[in-house]
Amino acid sequence: MKRANDRAQARAATSWWRAARLAAALLLGGAAGAAAADLDLFFPVPVDGALARTMTGLVKEFNEAHPGTRVTPVFTGSYDDTLLKTRAAIKAGKPPGAVIMSANFLTDLAIEREIAPFDDLIAAEGGTPDAFMDQFFPALKGNAVVERKVYGVPFHNSTPLLYYNVEQFREAGLDPDAPPRTWDALAAAARKLTRREGGRVTRWGIMMPSNYDYGGWILQALTLSNGGRWYNEEYGGEVYYDTPTVLGALSFWADLVHRAKVHPAGEIKGPAVTAAFLSGQAAMMIISTGSLTFIRDSAKFPFRVAFVPMNVRPAVPIGGASLVQPTGLDPETRKAGWTLIRWLTSPAISGRWSRATGYFAPNRAAYDLPEMRAFLAGNPDAKIAVDQLANAKPWFATYRTVPVRKAIEDELQAVLAGKRQPKEALAAAQTSADAILRPYVEDTALRLPGAE
Repeated sequence: MKRANDRAQARAATSWWRAARLAAALLLGGAAGAAAADLDLFFPVPVDGALARTMTGLVKEFNEAHPGTRVTPVFTGSYDDTLLKTRAAIKAGKPPGAVIMSANFLTDLAIEREIAPFDDLIAAEGGTPDAFMDQFFPALKGNAVVERKVYGVPFHNSTPLLYYNVEQFREAGLDPDAPPRTWDALAAAARKLTRREGGRVTRWGIMMPSNYDYGGWILQALTLSNGGRWYNEEYGGEVYYDTPTVLGALSFWADLVHRAKVHPAGEIKGPAVTAAFLSGQAAMMIISTGSLTFIRDSAKFPFRVAFVPMNVRPAVPIGGASLVQPTGLDPETRKAGWTLIRWLTSPAISGRWSRATGYFAPNRAAYDLPEMRAFLAGNPDAKIAVDQLANAKPWFATYRTVPVRKAIEDELQAVLAGKRQPKEALAAAQTSADAILRPYVEDTALRLPGAE
């Protein structure tokens, strides 16, 4: 049965791969297709909308500068969808030459030997892994290096930020030059900013996304700023969901919803949060810096961004994506993919992508370029996420990252919907996560000398 299922998955993946390539070729138009390409490079990219159009332009520019290679971007949706589609393409025998992959999936992919380290390619250029990683912000190393090998090259990265409406701050008697820096101040500001008409809320004081992928990241941010440690950064088999620091973080979020009633109940997806902020129905939101350009281009009112408020210490998780390569690529495809990766992560391209998206540029040298200095002078909000890197910690990454993450996100959503109390929710999340991690733990930490 498993073999039949594998064959069915392989046929489905091949069908998806062919359809995606056709769509991408049409998207790119005739210019790239007219080039005399010796090597066709399939390139999954988890962006859409304006970012997809920007990436299409970058790929076109790369193809024109590298006539021996034709890169075909395929826009794959969310990070979770990109992981599924990349694994399907690998299983179908069509591994992509490079992939923009959620930075916290690398540990699982490395454990499963589905991605290859770059150390040999770095050595072929006369470099060392440490020197290679030194070009990027140090906070990114924890999600790019696994067991002392470079498995990912940081491409677009983020931290969560507090966004707030300046006009609504002033209307509520708050000083927009002094945004909340603590949970206590955040809750107090949210109470002042919330507006009600009878029993109906017309403006929420604060909103945070709680959908899959986003919810776990935001709750990790609250946990870190509560002095906590979400997982074992040195070992992919342990998470610390059922601990006082996570309980405090989840209880704080639940209190904003159910006690203070300054945050809506239930699961709220990221786009709904930004839509509420842009329409004036939410005065503050905690969301990725990757949304900064969209908010800047869309907001009809003055807004600012600030560090995520803390309870015990200032701390946030890294977010975003790195460039990876699957195992099993032929040498020619691997070399071409590496050329694309190096080009996309160069200071000039890294800076351009940052300015177009809102993600910070991982390559530190991007900030030395005149065009970046001019951009920051006109858009000082783009520097807040860079400044916050001094407080940044690695993003949650374990064996089977996605189901382990969903174990707590299911409980988060139940708590925000009023169906669970935080303490019982975290106990259930820990039990579920431990069961998912168990095979890896038994094969590593519990595999003792002399055992069968």
